Amino acid sequence: MARNKCCRNIECFPPFDFFKPDKIDLKKLECVELNLDEFEAIRLADFEGLYQEKAAKKMNVSRQTFGRIVEEAHHKIAEALVLGKALKITGGRVTISEPINKMCSCCKIDKNVPINKLPKKCLECLKSNNLLINKQ
Repeated sequence: MARNKCCRNIECFPPFDFFKPDKIDLKKLECVELNLDEFEAIRLADFEGLYQEKAAKKMNVSRQTFGRIVEEAHHKIAEALVLGKALKITGGRVTISEPINKMCSCCKIDKNVPINKLPKKCLECLKSNNLLINKQ
C-alpha cells in the first residue's frame, strides 16, 4: 500500500491556471493537469534557476522527491506542447509556505493573488511599482 503524499510548500499560486493552443475550440481539446506542486517545482528549478537541493528544502521534500516532481511536470508540459493539448494547473496537497501579507502599496490588494483574479487597475499598479516580475 502506497503512503499518502505529504503537503508540499509553495510560495504563491500561479498567475494563470489554464493555457490552451490559440484558435482551437476548448471543447475539441484534451487537457493535461499540472498539480500546484509541479508548477512550483518548475518555477523554482527552471524560472528561479535553483539547484534541486535548495528548491527541495523550500518545498519541504527530499531532493529525490523534488527530482521526480520536476520530471513529471516536464513530461506533462511537453505532452501539452507537442500534442497540442490544454494545460490546467490545479490540485495537489499544498500549503503556502509563508503568510500572504504582501500588499500593493497603492491599491492595497494582495500581490500574491493570482494575476487573473486582480482588477486591471491593480495590474497596472503592480507593474509600475515593480512588484510584478516579468523575466525575459
